[in-house]
Amino acid sequence: MTTAPAPTYLDHNATTPADPRVVEAMLPYFTGTFGNPSSVEHAHGHAAQTAVGEARSKVARALGARDNEIVFTGSCTEANNIAILGSARAQPERRHVVTTAIEHPAVLEPMRQLADEGYELTILPVDEHGLVHPEQVAAALRDDTLLVSVMGANNEVGTIEPIAAIGAACEARGVLFHADLAQVMAHGPFDVAASNVHLASVSAHKAYGPKGVGALYARSRGPRARLAAVIFGGGQERGLRSGTLNVPLIVGMAEALAICAGEGKSEGERLSAMCSEFAKRVTGAVDGVQLNGHPTSRIPGNCSLSIAGVEPLALMHRLRDVASFSASSACSTDKVETSHVLLAMFGDTARARQAFRVSPGRFTTAAEMTAFTDALIETVDELRRIAA
Repeated sequence: MTTAPAPTYLDHNATTPADPRVVEAMLPYFTGTFGNPSSVEHAHGHAAQTAVGEARSKVARALGARDNEIVFTGSCTEANNIAILGSARAQPERRHVVTTAIEHPAVLEPMRQLADEGYELTILPVDEHGLVHPEQVAAALRDDTLLVSVMGANNEVGTIEPIAAIGAACEARGVLFHADLAQVMAHGPFDVAASNVHLASVSAHKAYGPKGVGALYARSRGPRARLAAVIFGGGQERGLRSGTLNVPLIVGMAEALAICAGEGKSEGERLSAMCSEFAKRVTGAVDGVQLNGHPTSRIPGNCSLSIAGVEPLALMHRLRDVASFSASSACSTDKVETSHVLLAMFGDTARARQAFRVSPGRFTTAAEMTAFTDALIETVDELRRIAA
């Protein structure tokens, strides 16, 4: 009996498979070097602490940061919460915060928590490309503005935001600037200083590392990003993230970011060409196709399309044995509703409702993309014939 081939994975903006080199780096820390890095008095704990220190240096290099500016967390979501809530607790006299309508829930929800506590929250709109304009941010700043949070790149439509310009506007007014870099780090190193970023959140599993680990960059000087603890316990990670450090995952995250820093640019060129060819072929074979997101300022490996008259969930159902891709953010799969990102860009329109995202990655081959493109074009024709 012949086993059917597994579907091609085309949802790398949701999560990535761990690179085998990352898995290899992690394995010794599950069984061999398994000590608690807080137990530095004995050899096992010291060895674990040394591994964490080396990992911290790798993560810092990927961000152009100092080692003491890296705080390991359990996820990028946790890093976002510590950055937003921690900065508010540290400067309670400042009562105004700013973000955008297309942020991930991991940013929007802690911002809304502050609003529930009496802070004034400004949520900035975006244009039809999902772009946040720096002058909008500058105009929103006030004397009591505490923090601005804008993502480095959008997970649904791939638009890269003008982080450096936004950060400069914040720096000029003495306002902390936080960037969620979850979708950025897979494509090469990021320079937090050159981008005027004071706080940054990073995910491992979006960059071919393990799930369950993230990191927060908190600038140590010029100016220092002041944070108060929002998680309490043993005082690990400068008291900002108490809890026993997960050494294997931290080692894996560091290795993943180091690989991305070295290979991300060249790999990005391949993925950009792959997505461009995919969009070109679909647009050429099917009428009523629109590309979502910025046409040029976008991360590699993201192609969001809307096809007139085609329901994305029907498309996904028909193609589930061919490929795995997404019709909405992976963090809201329990809800069948139009994404808040697409609503912010297009309003409650057919284009917003008909959007789907294809995101190839490091291990996606050209042959797999060609086969998927052929199947998608054929399936669109079938769905339209049924609806006719």
